[in-house]
Amino acid sequence: MSRSTTGAVAAVRAGRPARRAATALATATAAAAGLSLVLSGAAVAAPAASTAGAPVVTRAALDPALVAGRGANVDFAEQEAENAATTGTVVGPDRTAYTLAAEASGRRAVTLKPGQYVEFTLPAAANAITVRYSIPDAANGGGTTAPLDVTVNGRNRSTMTLTSQYAWLYNQYPFSNDPQAGLLHPDWWITECSCVPAATTPAPTVSTPFRPGHAFDEQRLLLGRTYRAGDKVRLAVPAGSSVAATTVDLLDSQLVGAPHVDLVAANVLAFGADPTGRRDSADAIDRAVAFAERTRLKVYIPPGTYQVNRHIVVDDVTIEGAGSWHTVIKGHQVDLATPAPDGSVHSGVGFYGKDASAGGSHNVHLSGFAIEGDVRERIDTDQVNAIGGSLSDSTIDGLYLHHTKVGIWLDGPMKNLRITNNQIADQIADGINFHTGVTDSVVSNNFIRNTGDDGLAMWSEKTEDARDTFDHNTVQTPVLANGIAIYGGTDNTVSNNLIADPIREGSAIQVGSRFGAEAFTGHLFITDNTTVRAGTYELNWKIGLGAIWFYALEKNIDADIRVTGDSFLDNTYNAIMLVADWPVKDLYKVTDLHFKDIEVDGTGTSVLSARAAGSATFENVDARNVGAVGVNNCGSFNFPGTGSEFSVTDLGGNDGGGTTGPWLAPWELPNTITCDDRPPVVAPPAPSAW
Repeated sequence: MSRSTTGAVAAVRAGRPARRAATALATATAAAAGLSLVLSGAAVAAPAASTAGAPVVTRAALDPALVAGRGANVDFAEQEAENAATTGTVVGPDRTAYTLAAEASGRRAVTLKPGQYVEFTLPAAANAITVRYSIPDAANGGGTTAPLDVTVNGRNRSTMTLTSQYAWLYNQYPFSNDPQAGLLHPDWWITECSCVPAATTPAPTVSTPFRPGHAFDEQRLLLGRTYRAGDKVRLAVPAGSSVAATTVDLLDSQLVGAPHVDLVAANVLAFGADPTGRRDSADAIDRAVAFAERTRLKVYIPPGTYQVNRHIVVDDVTIEGAGSWHTVIKGHQVDLATPAPDGSVHSGVGFYGKDASAGGSHNVHLSGFAIEGDVRERIDTDQVNAIGGSLSDSTIDGLYLHHTKVGIWLDGPMKNLRITNNQIADQIADGINFHTGVTDSVVSNNFIRNTGDDGLAMWSEKTEDARDTFDHNTVQTPVLANGIAIYGGTDNTVSNNLIADPIREGSAIQVGSRFGAEAFTGHLFITDNTTVRAGTYELNWKIGLGAIWFYALEKNIDADIRVTGDSFLDNTYNAIMLVADWPVKDLYKVTDLHFKDIEVDGTGTSVLSARAAGSATFENVDARNVGAVGVNNCGSFNFPGTGSEFSVTDLGGNDGGGTTGPWLAPWELPNTITCDDRPPVVAPPAPSAW
């Protein structure tokens, strides 16, 4: 992985080999103005209406009515801690990088000191909960543990042992587990000192821990019996807890069904697998897979916890668990004596298709189990993903993927994969990545939370991803980079997704010509998506990003791109942004963009920020609560007498605006220069029904 020593980078990624090229500093010198970061005290989305003592159920910390029909249809109810009864302290709202509130769902959470509690009222019958939380790291890194007592109606106490060992990364990419470490790359640009430390005499120092992040984790608990709607689930920090504070972000509650049973299958127990997790079961599962391949049976993994510390290679086989709450495949991270040919220095639990160079795998069907990894640091050469390899004509359904590097990383060429109904949480890097020639495949109805990189990505490196669809997925709190990112490709679709709370160096949706991706060709349809509280502050560029942003770094973006029916809610900065990096601003353009039937409810700055040459059309784009001039048109920052290098075409029906009048006014058309490089931010009000 390389970076410019004189410039900053936007989000650099996860993946297989050390990947993705650097970008140069995009600091514009023209029309510079101080940016007032009004991030704390930003709007709070209104929860669902409730009466005193009634549960408040949200989706992405919003009233569910505001996101109806968007995102994944899940079998749990989300309740934000800030809406529950508590003796603790609500933190936030705040969108400032490296704060607990900024990484919380809805940008708020509840911090409990020893002896304090937060209590949720169940909205429906439930026998299982998931708690999203944060506890402090050890002073020298490596993690701490802390108890959290769980009671229902004051009885049946159980104690969760929370851990921070899978949270808390520090420093510059690819990050460190040591909070006291000095700069990993003193030859990189540092925003905090506005300098390259290695080129400065005397060299400046930075405070430690430097850029702490990835603060939250989640843990699941079966309650042992079914409780009714109205019962009270209390999470309490014992008075003797060794940590100063425990922060609870939310609670998900659900009714988990009985274990799935398959009697006509190759049961892994018959091949020596250990459901207690004491002995390694990898060889036993391999034997069951080999038997099933010969006999045309399925593989069945009954309830239990099975220790697996390496890849299970699969081809032409169906593997079913008893359900992701009942069947858990759990691994330890293993240090390799010598690096593997692919550069891995660790091994870990995962189900992998054969490499595409060996023909890949086909007809693989995985369902009904959890994969619990043991990945605590980001090493991009490591193949420690939950699902990997090449899987054509296959399905992945109903899995829970946790604590691996990437939930599902596919290396093509490959085709016809269906990824449905999965939950992916607390990854060090991406949630799902279609890498290199993945075609005719669908990712649908998946719930993804707290990834360390893009939640969902199509990356057309070397070979284009084509005719793929990301539909009806929910992506929440990606810590680094974007909720959904499309890097090149042809005839792809992003539709009906819900993306909330991207945290830094990215936003909700990015369309990027970068990381060596093939050019965009054909069409890209971005249709009927909702984003909320998106548009992070790019620390190195010192500008705010759009909820959707187009980034022409390595090539023109000139395919037929249509953004239709989308809703951009509570945008921290701009709703829509187009940018070419400063060194290439006169080389690459963003053209042939079409925006239609869009709702923009609240912007900290503008509806459109153009920082590249190119063109776009707008039709029936309605906006309200716009904090600055509707179109902030800087073009390529050359400011010719003929107007901006970016032109806007008004196709009619573009209504509403904000503090400066209509967002799309006649005087702004087609290419009036309205460039305020860093406009002041006006925190928008909470979104509401249109």
